[in-house]
Amino acid sequence: MVCIRPATIDDLLQMQRCNLLCLPENYQLKYYFYHILSWPQLLHVAEDYSGKIVGYVLAKMEEESTDPVHGHITSLAVARTHRKMGIAAKLMTATHKAMEDVYGAEYVSLHVRVSNKGAIHLYTQTLGYRVQDVEAKYYANGEDAYEMRKHFVEARRGKGGKGGAKGGGASADGAADKQQEQQQEQQQQEQQQADKEQQQQQQQPALAGVSS
Repeated sequence: MVCIRPATIDDLLQMQRCNLLCLPENYQLKYYFYHILSWPQLLHVAEDYSGKIVGYVLAKMEEESTDPVHGHITSLAVARTHRKMGIAAKLMTATHKAMEDVYGAEYVSLHVRVSNKGAIHLYTQTLGYRVQDVEAKYYANGEDAYEMRKHFVEARRGKGGKGGAKGGGASADGAADKQQEQQQEQQQQEQQQADKEQQQQQQQPALAGVSS
């Protein structure tokens, strides 16, 4: 059994070890400290029943960008012994939620090797990312990278919309429905009044004929 939970400072050494075993892109320990001290809500780990970290996601917010508020996935890794279990998707989903709820991110971006078909399938087919651009020779060995993005607003619309933290969206929908009902009721009343007037006009000549 694997538990997905927020990362703590005590997890950083195991996260680095997982990174070294799984990925060619490696980071010094201070880089992990920088992330967890700056954006503690965004880092998540997958922990097995024995307390071993078997996966992690390292993420940050792009605060100095001129683009709308958005996050970026720095690194995602799952141990080979625990792949094909949906762990990567769960880690990413937890980070996406934190980006949106805590920081109000409009979208999240990442880079992936153009040859990494498994990761590309995960991002596009499972998590809803789209290719934004191709960055030539992005990696140290000269391989190109896809820049991908997932827009949270589009994801909410795809699920039928999402209200704010206090149910603002639901209140707006309810008000719109009530207004529509009032308009329909008013139209029905106007139609009934028009029908009544028409009947009266049709009856007036007949009454006149009887009188004469």
